[in-house]
Amino acid sequence: RASPRASPAGRRPSAVASPSRRRAPIVPGSPAPRPPRSSHRGASLIARGKKKKGFAELLGDLAAPKDAGDFQGRPRLTKGKVTAKQHVPPHIAKPPYADSGFLPDMRDEPQIHDAEQIEKMRKAGRLAAEVLDYAESLATPGVTTDFIDQKVHKMIVDAGAYPSPLNYGGFPKSVCTSLNECICHGIPDDTVLLDGDIINIDVTVFLDGHHGDTSRTVLVGNVSDEVRALVKATDDSLKAAIDVCGPGVPIRKIGATIHALADERGYGVVEKFVGHGVGREFHSGPTVRHHRNNDAGSLVLGQTFTIEPMLTIGKTNDKMWRDGWTAVTADGKWTAQCEHTLLVVEGGVEILTASPKGLWGPLEAVE
Repeated sequence: RASPRASPAGRRPSAVASPSRRRAPIVPGSPAPRPPRSSHRGASLIARGKKKKGFAELLGDLAAPKDAGDFQGRPRLTKGKVTAKQHVPPHIAKPPYADSGFLPDMRDEPQIHDAEQIEKMRKAGRLAAEVLDYAESLATPGVTTDFIDQKVHKMIVDAGAYPSPLNYGGFPKSVCTSLNECICHGIPDDTVLLDGDIINIDVTVFLDGHHGDTSRTVLVGNVSDEVRALVKATDDSLKAAIDVCGPGVPIRKIGATIHALADERGYGVVEKFVGHGVGREFHSGPTVRHHRNNDAGSLVLGQTFTIEPMLTIGKTNDKMWRDGWTAVTADGKWTAQCEHTLLVVEGGVEILTASPKGLWGPLEAVE
């Protein structure tokens, strides 16, 4: 999944009591009503210049959500109620930021692994994929994004791992849930999923000192053909990008491949958020842009990284909510994202987060 740069210090959502249901009943055959709802962080890195900046500086436009406009018969998302952070048992190994909530510096160097570390990356990736398969089964009409967070959190800690997003730069939850027009980094809250929604679920686990990171956009109930086509194009763009990867391949070829497919099918490519190195650190170099670019650098044997394209039906510019995490499309049109953690091997890449159940269309499990 895409990795975020953290929330600005002092701008952290406060936790509140358990979720309340705020939806009117859904009437079959009519557009589902959309009361206030929220979405927040995914895990996607923000495109950066040479100078390292804070999360808010990098994203810039901190704007309050607006009610104007709708898409697919839905009013725009609004912020919901966020419950308290969930407990992590003391015996579970934690990443360095877990207790303090600081945002680690992001090193430019790629993360390259020896044989022992590669096996640890495989185990972390496998767990992340299993958790994402489980999370997809929970994404049904009538459940809240907070419910998904609770269940995902329990599965991760029961497996002896730490949910990497939790307290990363102060992020208050264990998974990112990004609904409809939310590009990434949606914060789970009391928002109720409706029939016809789409939701990107972004899972990262920290297991035995290594992070495995993955996300995909899930169809909730009966989704329109227009939105289904967007989600398929996003999945296809990730598959096409994976297919061109291998030792010595210029990293910029990834963005060129994604952008070409998006152009062919008439979608925009979000440029602000990027893929990244992942492994012993949650986020590191290289910066993996999903649009055409002239970045230097090539893939190296033994390195691990993510590709996580975000495509839009409308414009690609975003509005950042005041929570410092939630990025939504400025025009309210819907967007989709998907992500895999990849290991560079001879002749290509190994998908470390392939779905064990083969749930992912063109990105089936690789045994």
